[in-house]
Amino acid sequence: MAIFYKAFALSIFLLLANATAVVSSRSENGTQNAVDDDPAAVAAMVDMTIGNRTESRKLESLSCGTGNPIDDCWRCDPNWIRNRRRLADCAIGFGRKAVGGRDGRYYVVTDPSDEDAVNPRPGTLRHAAIQDRPLWIVFKRDMVITLKHELLINSFKTIDGRGADVHVANGACLTIRGVTNVIVHGLSIHDCKPTGNAVVRTSPSSYGYRTMADGDGISIYASSHVWIDHNSLAKCADGLVDATMGSTAITISNNHFSHHNEVMLLGHSDSYMGDKGMQVTVAYNHFGEGLTQRMPRCRHGYFHVVNNDYTSWEMYAIGGSANPTINSQGNRFLASNNPFAKEVTKRIVNDDTWKSWNWKSEGDRLLNGAYFTASGQREASSYARASSLAAKPSSLVATLTSNAGALHCRKGIRC
Repeated sequence: MAIFYKAFALSIFLLLANATAVVSSRSENGTQNAVDDDPAAVAAMVDMTIGNRTESRKLESLSCGTGNPIDDCWRCDPNWIRNRRRLADCAIGFGRKAVGGRDGRYYVVTDPSDEDAVNPRPGTLRHAAIQDRPLWIVFKRDMVITLKHELLINSFKTIDGRGADVHVANGACLTIRGVTNVIVHGLSIHDCKPTGNAVVRTSPSSYGYRTMADGDGISIYASSHVWIDHNSLAKCADGLVDATMGSTAITISNNHFSHHNEVMLLGHSDSYMGDKGMQVTVAYNHFGEGLTQRMPRCRHGYFHVVNNDYTSWEMYAIGGSANPTINSQGNRFLASNNPFAKEVTKRIVNDDTWKSWNWKSEGDRLLNGAYFTASGQREASSYARASSLAAKPSSLVATLTSNAGALHCRKGIRC
């Protein structure tokens, strides 16, 4: 009986702690209020909240857990298709407050066409994405969507590809511009091309002329509270995921990247000071075959690169300029057999000022001659604003990233 009361008291404590964490996590919105100044508390809160969610949901079997805190938050539920919006409570890292369309209605995409970027047809992805109310966007069936012009996603949207095989390919791709609270999950995005010099609708009440887009898979521009999770990205004209112009509070997790040159750019330019407050978490991703560089390439700002799997690179894995703070923890770096591509890091600078930049490797697993050139301070306090969750041991990376990329989820079974 004493054990029962102790367990009961502990459960009440955990539930109260979780409620406090959730309330505080929803109190900020927009780029001006999206900076975490106490990441030690953030990491503790995230770890506690993950534990509480798992306990409170009483998932059917511990054997379905992988140790990946995002996946273990929702994938063990065989009724995930009825509980889709629970996903919004599973984000971690700097983008953990992104609620997407959690508080809105479902919108079912039935039509893969994109014939008119100014007057999109109801039932299309473009028509869903530009609406000015929260929406959780899902897909009726498998489809390949070839966009004529970049898809401008409005605030408070979730694009959820689970349950269908959805490709955005062979045309323009996704732009998250000047908005907040966007989740992109479960898409295959590839072969994106430059498009533009056209009029494109941005909301039901507005449209405007767009110059040429670079051909990024996902472009995040002047936006905050963004979560990019479980997508497969490859072969785009420019970057696979780029975040620029003061964007912040971003998590890029569980994605699979392959067959591309410049993978991920975080920061607009060396001269743009608006990115000094940028905070991005890059976690549980698999950087796969055929990649060259920028995994990521950082400018200014604060970047937590944690528990990713790097399967070789042709030039370098993590690079940067303009004094970014980079906290690399618990990653697995497997260098190729090329003797000139063993270094994980690259500084794009013409003098030795890089020696004062705070770049740290902690608990990383360096294989086949890979090496990480650290610089700056080693003290944890110097990386406070580049810390967003507790890293797991690098020995677990293969398991943590084993399901990176778009998942093949089907109704009635665990995803």
